[in-house]
Amino acid sequence: MPVKILMVCLGNICRSPLAEGILMSKLPKKSFLVDSAGTGNWHVGKQPDERSIAIAKKNGLDISSQRGKQFSTSDFETYDYIYVMDNSNYNDVIALATNENQKNKVQLILNELFPGENVDVPDPYYGSQFGFETVYSMLEETCENIAEKLIAKHT
Repeated sequence: MPVKILMVCLGNICRSPLAEGILMSKLPKKSFLVDSAGTGNWHVGKQPDERSIAIAKKNGLDISSQRGKQFSTSDFETYDYIYVMDNSNYNDVIALATNENQKNKVQLILNELFPGENVDVPDPYYGSQFGFETVYSMLEETCENIAEKLIAKHT
């Protein structure tokens, strides 16, 4: 049974699809499954933002087959780890948790780099392509840390 990781942002078209693609590229596929979701439902069934697809492609990843989905309470049972991109997403996901076990699965993703600092991955949606490059770099570094920990713990 693979270890299941869910990446969560607001719309599931910018940050979480990148995090999904980056982390999956660093983990053995037979042992891990990575997915992503948004707290909102605006982009359910849609591809990631073209700028996310472009920055991923520039870095050798193809995320174009991903499709947006909305986070649901059943995700607490499906996934072993839930990484959220910012404090607002964290609060939205935690509000849906019904017990401590579910709450304990949820972490701010950048706490992997900056423990306890609760730093947000900025939402690049309304910015320029440069914002997507910045977000990619942040997620690349933190996903490297996450992958090392997951591999050490689960393989």
